[in-house]
Amino acid sequence: MRVDLISIFPSYFDSLKLALFGKAIESGVVQINAVDLRDFATGVHRSVDDTPLGGGAGMVMKPEVWARALQGVIGDGKPLITYPCASSPLFTQRAAHELSREEWIVVCCGRYEGIDERVWQWCLKKGWRVMGFCIGDYILSGGESAACVMLEAVCRLLPGFMGNRASLEEESYENGILEYSQYTRPFSWRGMDAPQILISGDHGKVDRFRRDESLKKTDRFRPDLIERLWCRDLDKADSKLLKDLGWNLEGDRPKKEEK
Repeated sequence: MRVDLISIFPSYFDSLKLALFGKAIESGVVQINAVDLRDFATGVHRSVDDTPLGGGAGMVMKPEVWARALQGVIGDGKPLITYPCASSPLFTQRAAHELSREEWIVVCCGRYEGIDERVWQWCLKKGWRVMGFCIGDYILSGGESAACVMLEAVCRLLPGFMGNRASLEEESYENGILEYSQYTRPFSWRGMDAPQILISGDHGKVDRFRRDESLKKTDRFRPDLIERLWCRDLDKADSKLLKDLGWNLEGDRPKKEEK
C-alpha cells in the first residue's frame, strides 16, 4: 500500500518508522511519503490559511494551496483521499478493513479550523474518491495524530504487517465485542492470582471463559456493541450469560431489560 500524508508538519510522521510499522516500511508492505503542504504555498511567508468567511475565531486552510498539493501528489492517479475531521463519520474497525484493501491512500491533515470545504467538492468533480473520518468524540489540534491512529489500524491488517495474523482474530471489535483481559506469568503476583482456568490445560473451557469475559466486559463498558449483535448468532452459553446480565433476547437483537 502507498500512503501520502500531506501536512504542514511532515516530520510528525517520523514516529511511523518505529516498531512494527517501521518494519513494514522496510519490508515494503507499506510505502509512506510525508509531503510538506507549504511547498505548494506562494508568497514570502508561504501562508496556508486565512480568516473564515462570515467571521468567527481561528483560521481556515486555503483551498488553492490544497488543490496544488493534491494535484502535485496525485497527478493522473486515482487514490482514495481521506481527511481527519471531527464532523465526519466515526472511524471503526470495519472501516479499517475496507481501507486495508486500498492500494493508495492520500491523507490530508488539516490544522486550525480545518480545510475549506470546497476542496472536497473540487476533488469529487475531478473524479477522485473522498472520505472524511473522525477517530472519536473529542477535538485535536491537528489531523496528524488522527492520521497516525487511522493508519495504524489500517496497515496492521495488511498481509505481512503482523508476525502472527492469528493475533488479529480475537481483538476488540473484530467479532463485534471487546477483547477479554490478558494475563501472563507469574500466576501469583503481589497477592493476586490469575484466573485458575487459564492453567487448566482445557482449551475448550479456556475459550468459553474468555468468551464470557468478553461479553461481561462489553456489557459493562460498551453495551451499544451488544445491541448490534444478532440473537441468532449467539450460542446457548452466550444467551444464558446475556440473560443473566439483564438482556432480553426475544427479538432479532439483544435489548437491555429496564430495571
